[in-house]
Amino acid sequence: MARKDLRNIAIVAHVDHGKTTLVDHMLRQAGAFRDNEVVAERVMDSNDLERERGITILAKNTSVRWKGVKINIVDTPGHSDFGGEVERTLMMADGALLLVDAAEGPLPQTRFVLSKCLERGFPLIVVINKIDRQDARPHEVLSEVFDLFCDLGASDAQTDFPMVYAIGKLGQCKRELEDELTNLVPLFETVLARVPAPEGDPEEPLQVIVCNTTHDDYVGRLAVGRIVRGSIRQAGDVVVLGENGKVTKGSVKALFTFEGLKRVNADSAQVGEVVAIAGLDVNIGDTIADPQRPEALERIVVEEPTIKMKIGVNTSPFAGKSKQSKFLTSRQLKDRLEREARKNLAIRVEPTDSPDTFLVLGRGELQLAILVETMRREGYEMQLSNPEVVTREIDGQAMEPVELVVIDVPETYVGIVTERLSTRRGRMVKMTNPGFGRARLEFQVPSRGLIGFRGEFLTSTRGTGLLNTMFDGWTPWGGPMMRRPTGAIVADRMGVATPYALHHLQPRGTFFIVPGVEVYEGMICGEHNRPNDTDCNVIKEKKLSNIRNHGKDENVLLASPRLLTIETAMEWIDADELVEVTPEAVRVRKKVLAVNLRDRREDAIEQAQAVE
Repeated sequence: MARKDLRNIAIVAHVDHGKTTLVDHMLRQAGAFRDNEVVAERVMDSNDLERERGITILAKNTSVRWKGVKINIVDTPGHSDFGGEVERTLMMADGALLLVDAAEGPLPQTRFVLSKCLERGFPLIVVINKIDRQDARPHEVLSEVFDLFCDLGASDAQTDFPMVYAIGKLGQCKRELEDELTNLVPLFETVLARVPAPEGDPEEPLQVIVCNTTHDDYVGRLAVGRIVRGSIRQAGDVVVLGENGKVTKGSVKALFTFEGLKRVNADSAQVGEVVAIAGLDVNIGDTIADPQRPEALERIVVEEPTIKMKIGVNTSPFAGKSKQSKFLTSRQLKDRLEREARKNLAIRVEPTDSPDTFLVLGRGELQLAILVETMRREGYEMQLSNPEVVTREIDGQAMEPVELVVIDVPETYVGIVTERLSTRRGRMVKMTNPGFGRARLEFQVPSRGLIGFRGEFLTSTRGTGLLNTMFDGWTPWGGPMMRRPTGAIVADRMGVATPYALHHLQPRGTFFIVPGVEVYEGMICGEHNRPNDTDCNVIKEKKLSNIRNHGKDENVLLASPRLLTIETAMEWIDADELVEVTPEAVRVRKKVLAVNLRDRREDAIEQAQAVE
C-alpha cells in the first residue's frame, strides 16, 4: 500500500548552491508561517555556528503541506566534511532534489551526494539554481549534470530526470528557460508527480530506523527516524535492537511528528512518516521494533574517516586560569568526545598511549574545528595536535589518501596555483576554460599536502579562487613532508609582551599577539621569516635611567598581528607544535616548552612524522 498523502524528500547539493535558502521559500509559500510572523533568514540554520559561518552543519527535518499532501523535507549540509550527515539522513527520504549552481555547475560534493542518492535508487529532480547570475550558463550546466549521471551509472529511469530552473533567494522557478518566472508552484507539482509515495503495510510489525538523536528540554533524549513498516502509538511497548545483537525493552513516552519548524505531539503515526520518539535509550542506526516480532533493519554505514587529530588535557602554565573554564580533566574530556561519537557517525574516538590524550578521527579539518569550537563554548579546555591523514596498509605497504582537487580561478592566477600545488606533490590531471575569464583546474594531491593549503590558496588568488576537494583513492606513502616552510618565533620566558620588545623583533616575522598579552616559555608568538625557530624575549622593557637623553624617543609603530582562530591555528602548526584552546583564548605552543630541552625544528618534525 502507498500513502498518497505523504512524500519524503532530501535536498542535496554542493556547499553554497542554495539549499537552505530554497527551503526558506518553500516553507513561506506553503503557509508554514503566519502572515505577520517574523522569520529569520535561512531559518533552518538554527545553530549559532551555522549562522556565523553561513553553512549548514547538521541535517534538519521540516515539513510543508501542499494540496492536502504532507511533504517531509530533510535539509542536508553541502560541505564534504559533513558527508556523514548526508549519508545517514538519506534513509528518511524516497527521492531527492539535486541543486546545481547555474554558473559553477557540478562540483566534487555534487558528485558525492548524487552517487549516494543513485545507490539508494532515488528518483531525482534537478534544480538549476541562481539562473539570475551574470555568468550563468544553464544549458552547459544541464549537459554537465547529465554527463555526471552517466558517469555514476544511473539507470535509464534516473537519467530521465525532470528539471526546474530557479532563483532560490527570490522563491521563483520555471520548468523551461523560455517560460515566465513564477512562484514555487512548478517545483511543488514536480515533487508530487515524480517522488513516489512511501509504501508499506500499517498492520505489519513495527520497524523504525533511527537516523538522528536530539534533545528536548521537557522530555529529554529524542530518537528521530522513519517508520519503515507498521505503525507506532504513544505509550506503546517497543524494543530497541542495538549494535551486536543488544536488545532493550522500553515504551514510547512521547511521540512527535514534524509540522513546519515545530514538533507536534501525535497519538500515533503510520508507515512512511518521520517521527521523533521520547523515552528510549537509543543510538543512531538502531532499530525500534515490535516486541512480539523484533526484526532489525540494516545498520547505517558511513564512509571511513580520513583525518585524525589528538585532543588532550591542557598542560600549559595557563591551564584553568580562564574564569569561563568548567571542564578540565581527562574524564570530562573523554565523556564529551564519546557523546559526540555516538551522535555523529562520521567521528570516531580512540584511546592513545597516554590516559590524558584521545585520538579523534573525522572527515576533515573543518569538521574537527567545529567540534572543538562547540566544546570550547561549552567551557572545555584542551590542547590539539596537528591534523594528520589516516593511513592504511594494503598488501603490506603503507598507503596514504589522495584527493581530487577542483579549482576555479581567474586565468591570471593559474601559474601561481599550479606552482603552489606542485610543491605539495600535486599533479595536474585536467584543465578547462569555460569562458568568462576563469579557468578550471583539476589536480591529484596527497591529502597531507592539502592540510593548511586553503588559507595559502585564498591569499595567492586574492580571495577570488574557489577550491573543492573529494577523496580519490590511495597511493603509497611518500615519506616525511614539512607542512610549513617557515619556523616560529617562540617566547623564552614568562611575562607580559611589551610594545618595545615587539617593535624591535618586527623585522624577524609576523606576530600572532598584541602588547599586553601574557606569554609563557615555549608559547609561539609569531611566524619567523626563516625556516628555523627563534627563541626571543618578548617581555623586554626599555631601560629607564636618570640621564636625560637629547634625542627624542622613537615612535613605536607595530604592524597588525595575524590573530589565529581554531581552524587557522590547526592549519598552521607543524608536527612539533600544539594548539591550546580555552573558552577565552586560542594559543599555539611548542610540545616541549623548555628552550634547553627542545630539539631543532627539522629533527622534531621528522621524529613526529614517522608512519605509525
